[in-house]
Amino acid sequence: MKSGRRTVAVATFAGVLALSVLSAPAAHAADTGIIVSDIVINKGKPIVVGTTKEVEPPVTFNISLPPGYSTADPFRYTAYPFVYRGTPKSAAESADNYIGPGIYTCFETDAKHARCEGSFHIDPHPSRKQVNSNNDATTWKTAVALRLWKANGGLKTEEYETRSKTVQLKRAARATVGATPETVTKGKKVTVTGKLTRANWSTKKYGGYSGRTVSLQYRASDATSFKTVKKVTTSSTGALTTTVTASADGFYRWVYYGNTTTDTATSPAAYVDVR
Repeated sequence: MKSGRRTVAVATFAGVLALSVLSAPAAHAADTGIIVSDIVINKGKPIVVGTTKEVEPPVTFNISLPPGYSTADPFRYTAYPFVYRGTPKSAAESADNYIGPGIYTCFETDAKHARCEGSFHIDPHPSRKQVNSNNDATTWKTAVALRLWKANGGLKTEEYETRSKTVQLKRAARATVGATPETVTKGKKVTVTGKLTRANWSTKKYGGYSGRTVSLQYRASDATSFKTVKKVTTSSTGALTTTVTASADGFYRWVYYGNTTTDTATSPAAYVDVR
């Protein structure tokens, strides 16, 4: 066997997986001997989800097989990580509070070891159970699903092992900006407005984010970076408004730095011509 040979595996979505397990002969929840290690989900960063777009954060992990099993026969074992809330078994078998990989590829390093890579799949559509409540914007735990299969295709044994690694799911945020007047005399006032919104996973719409501290940043036309000039709190509807004194041609933008449940947001830049 050549080192690095590729094997494509499929971690079927939980509902289908549960059906296949239920239709198989009874298996004992015993130690499979499979080791899944070095799990990295979304490169260690929080996973940000909006209201409509499917998200596929990358995942990598290593597999080590027990005696009697070989990477040359990938149909004899199943091993992959997933994230969950509640308990790993109930999450994986019900598809509720469960996020796992779709298709992933394993590169064999020898007969007992492989390096795998793929991506998780998160769909905010109302028909899915992954992010159907704003309470899902929290810390998710990590576990691995492990199964050994008999030569005739029957399930031999299975187990779920928890891991200490956690993953943060966050609601996507958006910011807008406007500046008036667009042309102003030096020393006069400029009104900068905007709005901060974030994804509502219950309604599948973006709603105003109230009571948030947002930074107003300015960059002169001849400068290379933005600097914070003010901090403003959003209204009950997420609205932002403040005034600044015009000093030179430049750009204004709003920046929200996020929190444990909501991602960062940076508005486009609004140009003001100062004469």
